[in-house]
Amino acid sequence: MTAERSLPTQDEVLGYFDTLSNWGRWGDDDERGTLNHVTDDVRLAAAQAVRHGRSVSCAWEIAVPEDMERATTTCPCAADMPGAENIPVPAFHADRRWGFSTERLGITFHGNTLTHIDSPCHLFWDGAMYNGRSHSFVDAATGSAWAAVTAAANGIVTRGVLLDVAAVRDVPWLEPGEGVFPDDLEKAERRQGVRVRPGDAVLLRTGFGRRRHETGAAIGLTQAGWHASCLPWLQERQVALIGADTPQDVQPSGYEDVLMPVHAVSLVAMGLWLLDNCDLEACAATAAELGQWDFQLAVAPIRFAGTSGSPVNPIATF
Repeated sequence: MTAERSLPTQDEVLGYFDTLSNWGRWGDDDERGTLNHVTDDVRLAAAQAVRHGRSVSCAWEIAVPEDMERATTTCPCAADMPGAENIPVPAFHADRRWGFSTERLGITFHGNTLTHIDSPCHLFWDGAMYNGRSHSFVDAATGSAWAAVTAAANGIVTRGVLLDVAAVRDVPWLEPGEGVFPDDLEKAERRQGVRVRPGDAVLLRTGFGRRRHETGAAIGLTQAGWHASCLPWLQERQVALIGADTPQDVQPSGYEDVLMPVHAVSLVAMGLWLLDNCDLEACAATAAELGQWDFQLAVAPIRFAGTSGSPVNPIATF
């Protein structure tokens, strides 16, 4: 029987904005936050996790045009496209064998469906964002001049650790509203024979990906995910990045005045980057097959100037 957990009060969670703050830790001009934990040595060590040469995606396929605005142009013969007569390249008109297709896409990636990364400028608390910058650094016309996704322009390559809490609890998936707590994380470590270390990316499997594959279920206003009590644990372990197969926070959060404490404290106080809505089923199946729960994780955000995140396709290589 599991001992009754001692959970932080709302005042203690609100206190995390101070007690877990990384403001100034890497200098007053730092925009990378916890990505500073990913040092050259950490990246080199992450390469040692590649022991089988097997790679899997941790992202959902984006249904086009269901999830985005789409306009596709096809031209069986490029020489016949409108305006081709104005192209001053003789070979363009002479070679009538090649054609093309192209798209214009409009996408809203934040939310509960698409796999994406949140950069620190995604959230404000009391009008401020990571490292004490004002929300006014984000302009509706030009985007964010602070802690945008381009702070990770060189990519995030580090050791990833998958913690399968659904397996720890011996259920196919956690039910909506079920939180994940620090003791769950440590039970997963012991069960899997792995330990989270500084600079790691921690991916949390609640099993929602399986539920979504099998039933088509969508995230609503209630979801499984990280409980706010995990935040000190993540800070103590010096985690660089967290992900989940849900949008991170358990909902309801259990705190009347803090709707999404994991999002808010992570992004604003800690500068901890988030991977929302991962599909971790292939990753979990591969880890179980190989008996290996750590891997090299590569995340390459699109260099959208001034944006608060990007759609991504995280790749785990075992």
